[in-house]
Amino acid sequence: MRTIYFLFLVINLIVWSSCRTDFEARPSKGNLQFSTDTLFLDTLFTNIASSTYSLKVYNRADETISIPSIALERGLESTYRLNVDGLSGKAFKDIQILAKDSIFIFVETTTDITAQSTATEFLYTDRILFDSQTKQQDVDLVTLVKDAVFLFPEKNAMTGQKETLLLGEDETANEIRIEGFFLNDNQLHFTNEKPYVIYGYAAVPPEKTLIIDPGARIHFHKDSGIIVANKATLEINGAISEDPEALENEVIFEGDRLEPGFSDIPGQWGTIWLTAGSTGHTINHTTIKNATVGILMDSNDGSTSPTLSIKNTQIYNVATVGLLAKNGFVEAENMVINNAGQSALVCNLGGNYSFTHCTFANYWQAGFREFPAVILRNFLPISSSEVIAADLVKATFTNSIIYGTEAIELNLERVEEASFNYLFDHSLFRFESNSIDTGNFGLYDFSNTSRYNRILLNEDPLFKAPFDNELSISENSPANNKGITTPVTTDIIGNARDRVNPDMGAYESIFF
Repeated sequence: MRTIYFLFLVINLIVWSSCRTDFEARPSKGNLQFSTDTLFLDTLFTNIASSTYSLKVYNRADETISIPSIALERGLESTYRLNVDGLSGKAFKDIQILAKDSIFIFVETTTDITAQSTATEFLYTDRILFDSQTKQQDVDLVTLVKDAVFLFPEKNAMTGQKETLLLGEDETANEIRIEGFFLNDNQLHFTNEKPYVIYGYAAVPPEKTLIIDPGARIHFHKDSGIIVANKATLEINGAISEDPEALENEVIFEGDRLEPGFSDIPGQWGTIWLTAGSTGHTINHTTIKNATVGILMDSNDGSTSPTLSIKNTQIYNVATVGLLAKNGFVEAENMVINNAGQSALVCNLGGNYSFTHCTFANYWQAGFREFPAVILRNFLPISSSEVIAADLVKATFTNSIIYGTEAIELNLERVEEASFNYLFDHSLFRFESNSIDTGNFGLYDFSNTSRYNRILLNEDPLFKAPFDNELSISENSPANNKGITTPVTTDIIGNARDRVNPDMGAYESIFF
């Protein structure tokens, strides 16, 4: 029994000693080291929380130290928030770091620009102070805060429910609704004075037009987008930019997370939805990135003019499809679509399409991809055994490129109930197959010049950096000088095209 009692005392002494962390600590002597001397929290919108950033504090000494105080210089007034070694707050006392060890400090912020400045951009700063007086050390905190126009569904004061938009009914007559709101007349003109941040789906009402000026920046929160209602119109008036990096006149649609880590993440927001009956849409010099579907187009307006005219526009890093059209009427020039989780372009249920100097590429890296870059169908499945069909009146690809990482990047599917008219004229595409099917309505009979006129098959276009969405072609590209003369006199960035032998794709070749 005495032996057991002795062992019990020894074990308790060991446990008690191992739990002590303060009896050997020495005060910090001002010789802390940091993973950085300035922590940049990147750009964020006013009143939107930042990501969490980390700072590492090192004790290089051979003994445990105690930091008497760690605090934000602005104190309780600071908009920064700290978490020091697992403790949250803005000021901390006696924080210990073991010999040759380190601790993490996590930092985040939510800043109201209107409380700090009258400008549209404001650099908000603070410092983390370690110790005081002669031993004091510090790390600077820097955040660029942008003002914005926020558009969002109103909340019912009685029920707490947000506005919704009625999309229709399901098979059992239950309403299908989505969180969103109709833009009022004062909201139907987006300027370039401030960025726009949209929560939920902003809908353009019937008989109204949403006009977007050159240089406008539109940001969407998760599960948000734009819906253009029956008889409504979307008019995006981007213009050529002098600075290819700043794109000062480009209209840009993207998510509302401005940190660099979110710059190329697909699926951050929903889509631009052109509903059935919407009409007369024009899109020029526009970038649409990081959406779920870039543009979703339901049907056409029934007129003899294109329902969507899209020029000098790039769509990339979409989770599913870049342009998804159902019986659409689209005229496109100098359009680029790249990096889609499924396909760059899908045209279902027939329609009328003209693509001139377009580049449809797919260099998707975020997961497995099972669909080709371009899909054309004159039908739409409505069940496992039924389809509805509509005429593919025209699908013309002139001076265009269809390419990607898969062996086959073009898929044509038709049913006999509707016509299926298409032409690839002076275009390059990838279709590497040992057994090209010419029996299925002769869809892939590349010797048929009424369907395939002067095509380039399976030749690498030599894009500059396709995985980074740089789809310029070099002067050594097989697509260089292989096009036919069209009314399109400049490329997507304003470079003049050769009038006799222009290049295929959205870009004229450059030296790189």
